[in-house]
Amino acid sequence: MHRILLLALLAGTLSPCVSAGEPAPGSRTTVRLGLLRAVPEKWNLERNFETFLEFLETTRGHGVDIVITPECWLDGYAAPADDSTRERILSVAQKPDESPYLRRVAREARERSMWICFGFTSLENGRAFNAAGLWDAAGELVGVYHKTHIQTHDVQYDRGESLPVWPSPWGPLGIMICADRRWPETARTLRLQGAKIILNPTYGFHNDLNEAMMRTRSFENQCFIAFAHPEESLVTGPKGEIVAQEKDSRGVLMCEIDVSRARDDNHLQDRRPDLYGAIVE
Repeated sequence: MHRILLLALLAGTLSPCVSAGEPAPGSRTTVRLGLLRAVPEKWNLERNFETFLEFLETTRGHGVDIVITPECWLDGYAAPADDSTRERILSVAQKPDESPYLRRVAREARERSMWICFGFTSLENGRAFNAAGLWDAAGELVGVYHKTHIQTHDVQYDRGESLPVWPSPWGPLGIMICADRRWPETARTLRLQGAKIILNPTYGFHNDLNEAMMRTRSFENQCFIAFAHPEESLVTGPKGEIVAQEKDSRGVLMCEIDVSRARDDNHLQDRRPDLYGAIVE
């Protein structure tokens, strides 16, 4: 299905920024983001969740619409640790519909009337996924994204097999996790399905190369990207500009973006999908 979708996008049979079966984009154009920035403790689910709640409380009264945590926040992104094994990863994985932690995330979203993108290891049919769940302001689970690009330090995880977008009051939202950002096809596929905001929970590098990469991904797709890393919060905009950025210190970066600035002209309008067939060969 993923290959069929990508072929359709490249061939132009799906219009840029309109995905099959998607509702019309939401009516709200401004959204206030909150990017959590702190280094979680590997394997310590209780402590990491307490820290999440502490930081969530700091957003009270600031009108934050969407909170984003770093990658695999709940278990501290333990996969690369020396003592990590497939079995141990499975032991900290959470079932999306049963986990008490995730039920609490849903409750917090509902009581605070905010959307939450929360990083965790998802346990589904005996498989472990590097995942990010998305809850809406009513506390409903909108969807769970599985990291699609698995490299040597992530081999304990199963690979995600799709790049979905979900409707929101601001139009479709997309998620990519950490290394997914290295492949330009990831952001482009999300953008072509309508995502004018791409949430990017991560734990990997956050140097000058990453800043250039995030600015380029935003520029070439005329969209906003919210990069949430334990040591850096970064929001980039449709012109390739840095909208907001904070590094090193713990906290929550809060900033407002105008989604109407993510337009479909220029790079999106002037694509040549008739020439791009080699991408999926």
